[in-house]
Amino acid sequence: MAKPEAEVTELIRVRLDADQDVFVLRRLGRAAAELAGLEPQDQVRVATALSEAGRELFGTGSIAVLALGDRHLFITLEHERHSDLSGLEGLKLAGRLVDEIMVNEGSVTLAKRLLARRPPVPVAEIRARLTALSPVSAMDELREQNRELAETLEDLLRLNAELEETNSGVMAMYNQLSAELEETNRGVVALYAELDEKSSQLREANEARNRFWATVSHELRTPLNSVIGLVRLLIGPGGDPMTEEQAHQVRLIGSSTETLLELVSELLDMAKAESGRLDPQPSAVELTRMAEQLHVMLRPNASNGVELRHEVAAEVAELYVDEVMLLRILRNLLSNAVKFTVRGEVRLEAHLDQAKGEAVIVVADTGIGIAPEHLTRVFEDFYQVPGSLQVRSRGTGLGLPYARRLAEALGGTLELASTAGEGTAVTLRLPHYSGPPELERVLIADDDEVFRAAARRMLHGFAANVDEAADGAAALDLMAVSPPDVILVDLLMPRVDGHVLLQRMAEDERLAGIPVVVVTIAPQRASGGVVVLDKHGLRREDLLQAIRSAMGGQA
Repeated sequence: MAKPEAEVTELIRVRLDADQDVFVLRRLGRAAAELAGLEPQDQVRVATALSEAGRELFGTGSIAVLALGDRHLFITLEHERHSDLSGLEGLKLAGRLVDEIMVNEGSVTLAKRLLARRPPVPVAEIRARLTALSPVSAMDELREQNRELAETLEDLLRLNAELEETNSGVMAMYNQLSAELEETNRGVVALYAELDEKSSQLREANEARNRFWATVSHELRTPLNSVIGLVRLLIGPGGDPMTEEQAHQVRLIGSSTETLLELVSELLDMAKAESGRLDPQPSAVELTRMAEQLHVMLRPNASNGVELRHEVAAEVAELYVDEVMLLRILRNLLSNAVKFTVRGEVRLEAHLDQAKGEAVIVVADTGIGIAPEHLTRVFEDFYQVPGSLQVRSRGTGLGLPYARRLAEALGGTLELASTAGEGTAVTLRLPHYSGPPELERVLIADDDEVFRAAARRMLHGFAANVDEAADGAAALDLMAVSPPDVILVDLLMPRVDGHVLLQRMAEDERLAGIPVVVVTIAPQRASGGVVVLDKHGLRREDLLQAIRSAMGGQA
């Protein structure tokens, strides 16, 4: 609705007693619109709107008042009709031709917005010109309307010709773009087919490599264990006497065989990790005792000028984690640090990151370090940093990749930072949990594979088993086989979404009592008292507290 204007100046009043007066009003309205600075098309609109409205409201006592405000041209039609005016077709048409129409009791006001705040002609001159306009006959007004109609038709024909020309250009461009798009689509389809073929080949090659590693590892373990057993028989109490040199050589054979057996075990674990079959078996682990054992084991391999240190904070002195996997990670990290350090120290530090709820273990050395251009490749299988030939022995290039895969299997991360000539620091982060799992089974129903992996890491140590479902239908199938202690649900999933999943759980007596935590990017859509978390920036402690709250415990 047009806002009330500070100053409105009346221009002229016209009585609307008969049809002839409507013609006069039309001419005055057009003249006023022209003098107020409106465009020709807007002038015609104002005149036509007044003609339509005037025909509906003329009669004894009706008056039309033309007035000029700061921003609008106003025409008010005062009448003595008492019937409902909302259904009059003339007023409806008039309302479409002006910017606003206001229907009040006893009056109708039409408002047309001005192009400029002040009209180009002074108000006094506008009033004088409108007063000078003589009444016109119906024939004169009809001729004027015909002339306006002819001008409007000419404009429409011109616009139509321009539109046809534009359409021709658009169609030509559309045809050209369609042809180019079709050609591009053919190329994309061919590229996708090639990519699918390459992906299939890569999957087959990867599966073949994993099978090879698994087979070779399995075949090598038996003879290696036999060699180790024979060495123990030779140097044991029941063996034949040997010279000191012979015993030393036999012990070297046994040590090398054990090292080779360890490498074979690592190859087998890497194959398991890549196929997702590494299954951690967490238990209580004394980290201080493990660090001391590793230092005793690695001390003979360290240079005389290298000191082995460890410092474990009380908060992480005992961890609940797979002991074998953690031992292999730390042995790889410490072994690398000792190997590439000829003076200074190799230090193991462990502390608790309260903000993230993680145990942080750092293995740092003052060794030769790694150049920046090689930092992105140190976790590649079999990659060895160039320029490290001066070290006493070279590895296989599997230590760091193997350690990272084990860290990921434990729900953690492994990162490396290094400066050439100054040393290297490798940081292992593990979910901190110091006791047995609180839950036996948790189900994650989410189509986001990345989030499922992140949630699995957060739940490590908290739940003994974590099942995953990519949609609601798969989640229902898993729950039918083995109902979980709690389910994490995303509301936006394909096939059967989170809302339908929750409804079907409520309708099933076996599933109705399962606690639910909604983890979604649209938490406002959940209802019914369900615990809801936002995926964005989700932290482990928040997730665990939400699960405890859903199960009725303290959050």
